[in-house]
Amino acid sequence: MSNSGNKVAVVTGATGGIGFEVAKRLGKDGYTVVLNGIEDEAGAKRIEELTALGIKAEYYGFDVTKDEEVTENITKIGEKYGRIDVLVNNAGGIGVRARFEEMTTDQYRFVMALNLDSVFFASRAAIPFLKKGENASIINYTSNAAWNGAGPGAGIYSVSKGGVQSITRALAKDLAEYGIRVNAVSPGTIDTPFHAQIKATKPEVFASWANSVLLGRLGQPEEVAGVVSFLASDDASFMTAETVQIGGGQALGI
Repeated sequence: MSNSGNKVAVVTGATGGIGFEVAKRLGKDGYTVVLNGIEDEAGAKRIEELTALGIKAEYYGFDVTKDEEVTENITKIGEKYGRIDVLVNNAGGIGVRARFEEMTTDQYRFVMALNLDSVFFASRAAIPFLKKGENASIINYTSNAAWNGAGPGAGIYSVSKGGVQSITRALAKDLAEYGIRVNAVSPGTIDTPFHAQIKATKPEVFASWANSVLLGRLGQPEEVAGVVSFLASDDASFMTAETVQIGGGQALGI
């Protein structure tokens, strides 16, 4: 892509899985990458790995569901570097599996906080520094669940990702006047530690997932990272309010 010079990328939830591959790819693209997570030991290891690859990287431990922690840390990052060029709101997950009837209010609020509040908190805090960035952008993560209602027990995950779909478009409208672009990726089933338990305990179920994908296999984290890299780059400078499917055609069904 283009030479990123002294550009700064912040990636939340980046101590493993897709988030780490995204941080690694942006680092290879020339960004200084700031990883966020809640597992400080894993964070330290990841920084060592990136540094060994010649990537400038730093770790900030904070909980993306806590507005004060997010604001304080994103502000520190922005003030340290004088800018933020890319914010990747990668943190998120199923959070809780529960049917609506049994779901507690706390469970509901936790999943919404993990997937939707986190995007709002981090974006709000980063905007003043994105304004100082070059071809600045925010990249969010939605899911097929945003429109298909998700599987049993993941209903609130679906609701939260529907919110991410909407906030992506709303932020794109809100920030267009500053030249800040906002897009989303929608990964399909990606082969990450996220699925490790089912892979180990029910390999036949895990293997069957590939049958619902047009390309006949699961995705790799690097394949998501490549699309995030593109969306952050000058090649995507006229793209905003878009959602890019990275699912091997899974969304079409077979």
